[in-house]
Formats: sequence, C-alpha cells, structure tokens
Amino acid sequence: VRRFLAAMRPRSTTTPRYWYLAAALLPPARPFWFHSGPRVAPGPQRHVASMASTVGVADVLAAPRWPATWPYSAADFARQDETPDRNFYAFERFVYHVDEAAVAALTAHYDEVFRQWDRPAILDLCASHVSHFPAATDSLRYGRRVALGMNAVELDANTDVDERVVQDLNADPTLPFEDASFDIVTNCVSIDYLTKPLEITREVARVLKPGGAALFALSNRCFPSKAVNIWLRTNDLEHVFIVGSYFHYAGGFDPPSAVEVSPNRDSTPWMGGTSQNIAYLAVVRANVAK
Repeated sequence: VRRFLAAMRPRSTTTPRYWYLAAALLPPARPFWFHSGPRVAPGPQRHVASMASTVGVADVLAAPRWPATWPYSAADFARQDETPDRNFYAFERFVYHVDEAAVAALTAHYDEVFRQWDRPAILDLCASHVSHFPAATDSLRYGRRVALGMNAVELDANTDVDERVVQDLNADPTLPFEDASFDIVTNCVSIDYLTKPLEITREVARVLKPGGAALFALSNRCFPSKAVNIWLRTNDLEHVFIVGSYFHYAGGFDPPSAVEVSPNRDSTPWMGGTSQNIAYLAVVRANVAK
C-alpha cells in the first residue's frame, strides 16, 4: 500500500499557465502578487508564494471572483494517457487511493453531513470497492445508496451501497437516473480524472433533489497519466477553486463552499498553495437551490 501511495505522487506546485486562478483567489484589496515578504514585480510565476500565508481551503470559495465565462479549454482536460479508460480500469484495485488517516477523516465528515437528512438517498460517483460511508446506526439511517464506477468486480465488493452501476463517465456523462433522485452525490478523489466535468456537474444538479448536496473530496494524490492537464499543473488551493468553478458554471447550485478535513491540519505547513500533509483532504460542497 505504501508503494502504491508513493506512486500516486503529489501534484505539481508549479502553475505558470494558470496565474489568473491566483488572481481570483486573493482578496480584492490585495493584488495577486501580494505576499508576506518584500514587494516584487507582478507576474504569473509569483502567485504560488502569494497564497502561502494568505489563503486557506475555506477561504478559496468564500468570495471567489469567477471569470465571466467558462475559462478552460479542451487542452486543459487532455491527459497523458488518452487510451480508453475501460482498459485502465479493466483490472481491479482493492486498495485505498489516499492515506488511511484521510479515509477516516472523510468518513467522519460524511457522518456529520449525512445526519442533515433523514434516510438520505446517496449516489457515489467514480466509486470502487468502498465508498467510505459511515456505518448505519439508530441515529444514522440510509435510504437508497448507489455506487457508479468503472470496475464491476470492485463495485460488487462495495458493501456501503445496495445498488451498483458500471459506467464510463468520460465516454457518457449522462447519469442513468431520474431527475431529483438523490439527496447527496459524493465523489471521492476522482474529479481530476473526469474530462467532461461541466456536463457531469450539470447532471449532478439534475439528479439531486431541491436542497440536496454534492460533496466532492479532493486529495493530493493521483494517477498522473489519467489526471487532466489542468489538475497536474495547479496546486491544492487552485484545485478547490477549479472544482468550485465547475459548480458555478454548471448552474442550478447555490454558491459552493470548501472545508479542509485533513487530520493534523492545524499543525501541518503549506508551501506555496500546496499542503505538506500526506493525508491532505478537502471537500467542496454545493447545494442545489431549494
């Protein structure tokens, strides 16, 4: 497992092409090249330092300045490995894709959020052999639970759900469910593999009930060959902004928010917008308008 996690290296901290993301992240009173040290000339290479001491995960979506139109190009969602995803996911991987401490933190966060509904119906997108849902108890009871993923063997082993659907969302982003079917849609550290995030996010809005919530968990690990280009070229704080922007441009959602749920988050340093926590985990949430 340790070798597996090591291979899923942290994403790049260098982001020369996406300096406008940093401009959107910083408070309006400060120019995007602001940082805690001496003043420097503005430029796209300076935003990494600027975020180090001024912005945390929760701040990123507190008052974002979205570009007027969808700012991404098709090249941003290209990947190193463009072979069919069914080939990559053809063999099962019965491993956690993040640190076990991060998994425990996510389950604890789910436990808190799920209790906001009585018997919530939940859809887990890009699911595998486990969805990290907390166990049902007398005070936490579930309705319908569905896992949608790429590998049938993995899904069959998932005891967190009672329905399983095999579907490649990059080939077909249309979710096979009726409108307003779910209270919650989760996605655990897989949004970085989706090449049509706007279409999928719109589908998430469609299948959520009024007042329902999308919960997308983000880590600092990935399979680099299958992650989209923009993800590899941006840092952890920018990832929060990017995922928040998907909800913003999709429409149908209230303004998104974000929270860091990493263990030891209060004592783990950041370096230029990138967490140094091996168990880093953030959750971007967006509610469908009631």
